[in-house]
Amino acid sequence: MSEAGGGRGCGSSVPQRAPWSLVAATAAFCLVSATSVWTAGAAPMSREERQKLGNQVLEMFDHAYGNYMEHAYPADELMPLTCRGRVRGQEPSRGDVDDALGKFSLTLIDSLDTLVVLNKTKEFEDAVRKVLRDVNLDNDVVVSVFETNIRVLGGLLGGHSLAIMLKEKGEYMQWYNDELLQMAKQLGYKLLPAFNTTSGLPYPRINLKFGIRKPEARTGTETDTCTACAGTLILEFAALSRFTGATIFEEYARKALDFLWEKRQRSSNLVGVTINIHTGDWVRKDSGVGAGIDSYYEYLLKAYVLLGDDSFLERFNTHYDAIMRYISQPPLLLDVHIHKPMLNARTWMDALLAFFPGLQVLKGDIRPAIETHEMLYQVIKKHNFLPEAFTTDFRVHWAQHPLRPEFAESTYFLYKATGDPYYLEVGKTLIENLNKYARVPCGFAAMKDVRTGSHEDRMDSFFLAEMFKYLYLLFADKEDIIFDIEDYIFTTEAHLLPLWLSTTNQSISKKNTTSDYTELDDSNFDWTCPNTQILFPNDPLYAQSIREPLKNVVDKSCPRGIIRVEESFRSGAKPPLRARDFMATNPEHLEILKKMGAASSIDAEDGLRFMQEMIELSSQQQKEQQLPPRAVQIVSHPFFGRVVLTAGPAQFGLDLSKHKETRGFVASSKPYNGCSELTNPEAVMGKIALIQRGQCMFAEKARNIQNAGAIGGIVIDDNEGSSSDTAPLFQMAGDGKDTDDIKIPMLFLFSKEGSIILDAIREYEEVEVLLSDKAKDRDPDLESEEQPSSENASQDQSAEQVTPSSQEVDLVDQESPEESSLNSEPESSSPADTDNAASVSASEQNSNPMENHETTSLDGECTDLDNQLQEQSETEEDSNPNVSWGKKVQPIDSILADWNEDIEAFEMMEKDEL
Repeated sequence: MSEAGGGRGCGSSVPQRAPWSLVAATAAFCLVSATSVWTAGAAPMSREERQKLGNQVLEMFDHAYGNYMEHAYPADELMPLTCRGRVRGQEPSRGDVDDALGKFSLTLIDSLDTLVVLNKTKEFEDAVRKVLRDVNLDNDVVVSVFETNIRVLGGLLGGHSLAIMLKEKGEYMQWYNDELLQMAKQLGYKLLPAFNTTSGLPYPRINLKFGIRKPEARTGTETDTCTACAGTLILEFAALSRFTGATIFEEYARKALDFLWEKRQRSSNLVGVTINIHTGDWVRKDSGVGAGIDSYYEYLLKAYVLLGDDSFLERFNTHYDAIMRYISQPPLLLDVHIHKPMLNARTWMDALLAFFPGLQVLKGDIRPAIETHEMLYQVIKKHNFLPEAFTTDFRVHWAQHPLRPEFAESTYFLYKATGDPYYLEVGKTLIENLNKYARVPCGFAAMKDVRTGSHEDRMDSFFLAEMFKYLYLLFADKEDIIFDIEDYIFTTEAHLLPLWLSTTNQSISKKNTTSDYTELDDSNFDWTCPNTQILFPNDPLYAQSIREPLKNVVDKSCPRGIIRVEESFRSGAKPPLRARDFMATNPEHLEILKKMGAASSIDAEDGLRFMQEMIELSSQQQKEQQLPPRAVQIVSHPFFGRVVLTAGPAQFGLDLSKHKETRGFVASSKPYNGCSELTNPEAVMGKIALIQRGQCMFAEKARNIQNAGAIGGIVIDDNEGSSSDTAPLFQMAGDGKDTDDIKIPMLFLFSKEGSIILDAIREYEEVEVLLSDKAKDRDPDLESEEQPSSENASQDQSAEQVTPSSQEVDLVDQESPEESSLNSEPESSSPADTDNAASVSASEQNSNPMENHETTSLDGECTDLDNQLQEQSETEEDSNPNVSWGKKVQPIDSILADWNEDIEAFEMMEKDEL
């Protein structure tokens, strides 16, 4: 444990093998009593302000839940931009993310216990009646076992837990007779066939009606699953067994956990991301605390808290020691190879690791929790939200943000553990950003790109299940909640399971005698609750002193691993050569390359890391020539800038990244395709013209609307149903001629996004939009006329990476020499497309790591080279507009080609080691 975590129990008084009743009471008391300890780093927030923020959270929940019930129910989720429900099979497939949808009113079930936490007991009773009346669990749908377990089974069990609590209180739910529990049991039995494997690890998917392997099931051929998918079952399955007395559920979940534990890499005590469910071989051998593994670690510790089984705590502590030894590089948490844990597997982090500081609080390791949380908060302050992935120098790697709640979860637990009002201010920022940037008239929309502020037609069920729960609890006093929250434990989906389950229907052997444990420092096996008496020893500014060095970590960041580099300097060793520092003209660098892989095992690891960095650097430099997506923001009544659509850029016309945005009312051109002189120039004069894709070149459309007096143009895809959610964006290319005569901005919208504007025109007639490179702040003065004051105050599935194929589009009777793609190589062509275009994946518009590059000098200080590099780059581009980006990355490509044999050798070495 770190110096911030103290003793055994809340006063070092709990014995190492205490009775579970005492353990449960201690765990509950720990977080409660810790709230009396707070630092003087932030001014206390008044009760009035906390109540105001709590009421604002309630209003926000009503906005989200009310719109789901009005516009989407009984569908699984709300599509907040188009104000309708998302029904599996009726919308374009989004891949694995759709596996959470089972036509079982997902959002309603996921929100059940949230209603009780927010004191909406009447709404809860109505919601339970709707679930019992309308929800069918026998649908012919293939669903994710993991998502169905944490969202649906967990939602039913959380609803049941609070239903029986309310019934005991005597006012609500007097008619309730365990109906939700019976539904949960039915669903549990439907999930059990997934465990029919030799290993006991479940298949990743199952058909709710037909199970596994049957021809009509359309599933059961998978061989791999993620560690979290197989290891995040024990809380829900054990609770189901304890509630019903049917032990089979807990037995199956324990068997899966036992197998994962046995398959850990014994020398590092780490687990990989993906495992073969039949053989137990690791398919992906990288290890971290984010996507693919996250909740496996969470459930080991929480299974100990809920079930009182010491073996779960021992396993967790063994893994935790490895995490802090290899993965933790404060304040960063970087993936490593399970067989070579000193070697980083990637140079970016995903947003799901934001849960980890909260888990560290439960563990009692406060200092690293504060550090990582503060780093994440600095990233949020830069981008308004936490990008799905960001690099070690805090640039956007994947730009989406589906309104994930993990950071809010950690904020809540850190406040509970420290009582520091600083975390109330953090929560206030989250509320403001949600209302300011994500709130739309029909709910809250996920961010398609945190850089542009564009939206995605998506509001996941976990947003209601978790985000509002944690935010409300953050600001609530104990008397604001109608039950004692400390009598329950949160699942990974924030569903509430009662701690008294630990003493109910105990028919499972608690101790796993088949597992052996690595001998570790005894201090690592202390109880998980921090000793608040020494949490901030004689220093009320303790937490602030931990946060302070990280205040500028995002804006003024040194390269990652500074601490380790400094330590190597002090020891007299030279730091390893990094790809970003490599110069092919430097003889010393070339000499280092020759030694890599030949001199020692350390040199071999340096060589493998260098090659990985070089591959990543090459890929990102190629993406540098790509134009990022743009934003179309509807700013007129009743939207007031709250709806932002992701738009593709053009290679011609006004560059919105270099010039002021264009604002104006929209008007449809006639002819709508814009391929000839407009017959309604008076309608588009001084406005932004809407034109349909097809039948002529993009540049020709632009010239025609420009000649008619339009100040900008939006091309809408003619392929009905197309969406930026499921297809790569188009970068509109020229027509092979000089396009300097085109002076107006041009943007491209897919059919779905374009229909939002067309529908708005039909309903409101006058629609004003803003064309820009990034969404602008809303106008609070105008918005206040329409929205309550609370609105003006403020905005797993794994994280998914979507890599859409590029598209090569045929031209009419010719092929444009200027046709280009934002991805590297065109793969397919569509004869129906007559505009020359190129595709861009908005989710992979990564910043070049060479930008804003900073190096570490021998004394450990940062030297910012950004201005020098940027000025040099701009000078070169200005002097030579035809500068070839391909030539810039050619040296890297050449180097990588020379290293192919060495890469194969390293891969063979790893196979031999396995």
